[in-house]
Amino acid sequence: MPELPEVEVSRLGISPFLQNQTITNIIVRERRMRWPIPETIADVIGHSISAIKRRAKYLLIETSVGTVILHLGMSGKLRVIDAATPPVKHDHVDIVLASGQCLRFNDPRRFGAVLFQPPGEALSLLAHLGPEPLTDDFDDQRLFQLSRGKKSPVKTFIMDNAVVVGVGNIYANEALFLAGIRPTRQAGNISLARYQVLTATIKQVLAKAIEQGGTTLKDFAQADGNPGYFAQHLNVYGRKGEPCEVCGNAIQSKVIGQRNTFFCTQCQR
Repeated sequence: MPELPEVEVSRLGISPFLQNQTITNIIVRERRMRWPIPETIADVIGHSISAIKRRAKYLLIETSVGTVILHLGMSGKLRVIDAATPPVKHDHVDIVLASGQCLRFNDPRRFGAVLFQPPGEALSLLAHLGPEPLTDDFDDQRLFQLSRGKKSPVKTFIMDNAVVVGVGNIYANEALFLAGIRPTRQAGNISLARYQVLTATIKQVLAKAIEQGGTTLKDFAQADGNPGYFAQHLNVYGRKGEPCEVCGNAIQSKVIGQRNTFFCTQCQR
């Protein structure tokens, strides 16, 4: 599943092609996505794109008459290609531009979303989200205060979008390893000093992943590209049984909150 860095790289990749472009058509080949694609999405036809933003894992394509909201779900991918390019299987939506190109949304599993938000209306999906992790609104004091009394594992706590958005499974595993915190530890039993380290490592791993993903930006203008995922070095995620690169002990795995969790029993306490 695309996580926050992959979605941010998607935003960076499509923005140069969409910014200030007029939408000339919306082609919907399949409305049955995670939620039905609303007919009102056609309201943006004839209007210019003023901004391409991201909130958590949602991409927001803004116009003066409303915002198209995209979510990649588990398998969604975006490309900017010539609008005359014949669609292939699972090419569900085209946002056609005056440039002759289109933003094409392909989603084999159809867990993604294409929604429309009229001006002045708050979308319930975005209403209760916590701060973005790479902003000053997300800090160690917030983590510490919200964690008091929490008996849930710290990994579950930092993956809660009401606490902070976009810390998905991969990056929660990696941040906890770098912070030396066992993912099974109760969130309420962790000190402020350790949350200071954890906050810094969350920011570090996400920023590094976005930087690494920058090498894939050119793929967004290639019909045969595969943007959305990119190679990166992972310390613990997906490495069950392999030696820890710090101490040499075997990486352990445990299911926490229905998600596979990877950690080193020597380096994380």
